[in-house]
Amino acid sequence: MTSSLLRGGTAALLIAAASMSAWAADEADAIEPDQPGIVESSSTVGQGRALLETGLGYQRDKSDGVRNRLWSTPTLLRFGFAEDWELRVETDGYQRLRATDADGTTRASGWADTALGVKWHWQDSDGEHAKPGLAWLLHMDMDSGSAAFRGQGLRPSLRLTAEWDLPRDWSAGVIGGLYRDRREDGGHFVGGILGASLGWPIAERWKGYVEIAGDQLASTRNGGRSVSAGTGVTWLVDRRVQLDASLNRGLTKQTPDWVLGLGVSIGF
Repeated sequence: MTSSLLRGGTAALLIAAASMSAWAADEADAIEPDQPGIVESSSTVGQGRALLETGLGYQRDKSDGVRNRLWSTPTLLRFGFAEDWELRVETDGYQRLRATDADGTTRASGWADTALGVKWHWQDSDGEHAKPGLAWLLHMDMDSGSAAFRGQGLRPSLRLTAEWDLPRDWSAGVIGGLYRDRREDGGHFVGGILGASLGWPIAERWKGYVEIAGDQLASTRNGGRSVSAGTGVTWLVDRRVQLDASLNRGLTKQTPDWVLGLGVSIGF
C-alpha cells in the first residue's frame, strides 16, 4: 500500500511539474500584442510568424451641441520577415457613425483608411540594469477609406517605444513620435505623439494597466490636442490567444468623451 501511494504521489508530482514546465515554456514563447493602449510592445512577432489583433471599438462624445456615437473594428496584422523586423497592416476597419444635433440625426458608414508600416526591434530589455526594450515604428497612412472616413493624402509617422521590466512582474512603457498630416485646405503640418503606461499582474495570465495617451498633439488650427486617461485588462488564454478590454476618458475638447474597446489577438 505504502509503495503504491509513493508511486502515485511521485506520478502526481511529475505530472504537476510537467504541466508547470509546459506553461512556463508556453509563457516564454507567448504572443505579445500591441493592443490595447497607446504604448505598443517593443517586441516583434519573430521570423515567419504572424499576429492578428482585432476587436470592437465604441466612441461616445458630446461637443458643441452634437452627440456622436462611433463603432469601429480596429485591426492590426503583423508579419515577421526577420527576427527583429515585421511588416504591419493597420486600419480602424468598418465604421458606423451616428451624429445627433438640434436638426436631427445623420448616419454614415464605411471603411476607414489603411496604414502600411514596419517595426524594428532595436534593443532587448534588461530589468537588472534598468535597460528598456526599444523598437522603432514607421507607418504610412493612406487615403484609402470610404469618403466619410477618408483622411487627406499620405500621412507618415515615426514612433519610438520603450518598455521596462520592473520588480514583481510590473512593467512601464513610454512611446513618443511625430506624424505629418494635411488640413482640408491642403496645407501640411507636423504633430506629436506621446504616451506612458504602467502595468501589473492581477492573477495568473491576467494583467492590468493604466495609461495617459496623447495620440494627437497639434495646434488648434491643426486639430488640437487629443489626450485621454485610460485603463484596461488582458487575459492570456494560451500562448497564442489573448483577450483584452479597455476604457479611456477624454481629457480635452478634441478627444472623445469615452472610448471602449474589446479585443482579441491570435498568433499563427
